[in-house]
Amino acid sequence: MTETSKPALSLGPVYFLWDGPKWRDFYFRIADEAPVEHVTLGETVCSKRQHFSEPHIAEVVERLEAAGKRVTLSTLAMVTLERESRHVRDLIRDSAHPVEANDLSALGLVKGKPHSIGPLVNVYNAATARMLAARGADNICLPPELPAGSILQMLAAMPGFSFELFAFGRMPLAISARCAHARSKGLTKDNCQFICGEDPDGLPLRTLDRQSFLVLNGVQTMSNTCAVLVDDLAPLVEAGLSRVRLSPQDCDMVRVAALYRAVLDGEMDGREALAGLAEAYPGVPFSNGFLHQKEGAAWVSRGRNAAVAHG
Repeated sequence: MTETSKPALSLGPVYFLWDGPKWRDFYFRIADEAPVEHVTLGETVCSKRQHFSEPHIAEVVERLEAAGKRVTLSTLAMVTLERESRHVRDLIRDSAHPVEANDLSALGLVKGKPHSIGPLVNVYNAATARMLAARGADNICLPPELPAGSILQMLAAMPGFSFELFAFGRMPLAISARCAHARSKGLTKDNCQFICGEDPDGLPLRTLDRQSFLVLNGVQTMSNTCAVLVDDLAPLVEAGLSRVRLSPQDCDMVRVAALYRAVLDGEMDGREALAGLAEAYPGVPFSNGFLHQKEGAAWVSRGRNAAVAHG
């Protein structure tokens, strides 16, 4: 891997509800210690959570930029209320930073402005990517459910364009106007009491026969497994992948970033990094099935399908 071919490492927005000081201190540590070049900030999942992070955004942006990180601000993934629509309009109109669109309703507002496309927008082929690029998008983080073949086709069809791979984190699968997280604890969305804050890494769900299934995160449904593509990067990097995204989990993300950076820099092989990731994020099963055209929760190693759990 040549020096010029090394992709940038990026950090996506925190999907979970963390209290303000925890959220702030997380990003302060990212600024000071994590080898990431790009950071996307902002509430993506539920507008009711915004008041936890908003008091700290200015100081977090300042700290990140002082450390040389490039900052992008995220839009909501689902806009259902007028106040949410107004928030997105104001963000796009007033932001001094590029905006990442995570909902189609934002596309008309960002046209002609510096912006990127987040992994919650369905970009499954080069025709869609070309259309978004023609409207001004300069980076597309591809959905985590895409197989490697589709990603390689897009990289070949649009050489030089910045594509980003969702390479670490519980995968966002769906988002709803209803809050199953609150309902599971006997509450309603309107009177949720921010109960999702009790589960800073999501609320695990199990089937009737007690098998781990999914994770609830407020109105969002996520995978029970953590996507880990650290040992699958080489062919995509060689094909021209521009960025590798890490999605924050309630674990040591500085170490996670360091392990991915070491692999991208050729200083560590993928299997060694996997052992380190198992220590940094214990007790959570890893998966890479989507990339290999398998069920998303599968783990594919050396062409064989095997269940992997860490704990």
